[in-house]
Amino acid sequence: MPSFGSVTRNVLASWGTHASNIVIGFFLTRYTLDVLGVSTYGSWLLINSIASYSALLYCGMGETISRYVAKYHSEGNPHRVNQVITFVLSIYLGMGSVAFLVACGLSMTAGWWGGWEGNELLEAQITILVLGVNVAVGMAGSVFGGVLHGLRRFDMERGIGFSFDLVRLALFLAFLSDQYGLVTIALIYLVVALGENLSYIILARRILPTLSVGPSLLHREVVRECGKFSSMSFLNVVASQMINATDTITIGLMLGKEAIVPYYFGLRLTQFAKQPIDKIAHICMPTAGALQGKLDLARRNRFLIKTLGIVLLLTGGAFIGAWFFAVDVLKLWVGNKLTAEHLALSHRILMILLGAQLIALPCGILRAFLFGSGNVRVPALIYLGEAVCNLALSITLCLWFGIEGVAWGTTIPVILFELCLLVPYAIRHLQVSVRRIVEESIIPQSIPLLALLAFSMTVSKYSWSHGDWRALIAVTISGALILGTALWMRKKFDNRILATQ
Repeated sequence: MPSFGSVTRNVLASWGTHASNIVIGFFLTRYTLDVLGVSTYGSWLLINSIASYSALLYCGMGETISRYVAKYHSEGNPHRVNQVITFVLSIYLGMGSVAFLVACGLSMTAGWWGGWEGNELLEAQITILVLGVNVAVGMAGSVFGGVLHGLRRFDMERGIGFSFDLVRLALFLAFLSDQYGLVTIALIYLVVALGENLSYIILARRILPTLSVGPSLLHREVVRECGKFSSMSFLNVVASQMINATDTITIGLMLGKEAIVPYYFGLRLTQFAKQPIDKIAHICMPTAGALQGKLDLARRNRFLIKTLGIVLLLTGGAFIGAWFFAVDVLKLWVGNKLTAEHLALSHRILMILLGAQLIALPCGILRAFLFGSGNVRVPALIYLGEAVCNLALSITLCLWFGIEGVAWGTTIPVILFELCLLVPYAIRHLQVSVRRIVEESIIPQSIPLLALLAFSMTVSKYSWSHGDWRALIAVTISGALILGTALWMRKKFDNRILATQ
């Protein structure tokens, strides 16, 4: 039975690691841009976006290992746990080899699809090969990171991530230069991947002493069970990858590598805002998987309602803060590397993409609970339909409206597929009423968000609030306190009403 105290611990560990990621990511992005320049940095973004499609080679097994390790460990069946781990590891070893072969092909044809020539071409080719090795290493080691997920030890996994974020930072500062900068970055990521995945193996064996892998543990029944789940989960991975990486590739191929940069900064701020909320969904999936019995239904739905409320509060707070202060963040972050016109464009991109997250992130929680309950097929197909629509609209609107059209090509499908299709399906199959969601998840967040809106409107009128990092950090902390205080007062008021009834 999952401990909800452990859920809180895991969420806090995830957020703590994410906070460090933001600080390190802000610094490294600016530092890398300064060292490489806009053109070379655009090349890195294009190569990295294409490399991110290696996520398709995971074949949906990430959710599979997390769900079934959680399920069979909670049932006290270590032999079955080992069978699942062995099956997924064998798949990942094979797919890692495929990743390297694909990298070889991309490297050989880089001059054709990337437009590089001379030394730039050689550097791009070496970078692609190193990233291919990196993907293969990451796939093998991620099996044991999945074990930590399934055991709901996100605190350990995040601790490893934080440690190697610091290692990556130190390596960037020590070795990055404008000569062969792309290769240097790829090698740094490879070193970090080796360290991270070795740590996953060590910790997984420590907290699960019965862990064992070997050919004798491959079993037809496990292949059938995991294969059925992962085949549908794979569609979800395909959709996620199309949605997350299509934009930068579309812009790079249609408008040029340098055009990626202003879009990327709006996209990156969106990712910084959504990642801690995404972590909640990742934690919810194995927890929901352990709460499948009829006696656990009420408990699971209480957890769902509470989680939806938190996600709505955080997403709404991020949108309000970005509306009033994100331009200042962009100016301080990027400096004079982008023109005033591009900075304004990056802010518009940010608001369009964050607007989509007001719907997408709560729907991500619903999807995580459906997956944890074993309901994968329909949510995955809905998400795949959204991804296909995203790709078609992004290409079409890019022709008409440039990079801003690409952002709208991402947002419009969220409204059509997530809000209009996924939400009704999830409500029906999770057996939770619309009225309960509105009354317990949505309405309670209105007062804290209105308080934050009033605070932001008032403070943003003063020039000091837009001055430097110290002012922005102070405003952010104050806004968080406003949210927390308003939420606490609302709960206290509700408790008094209940006490008088």
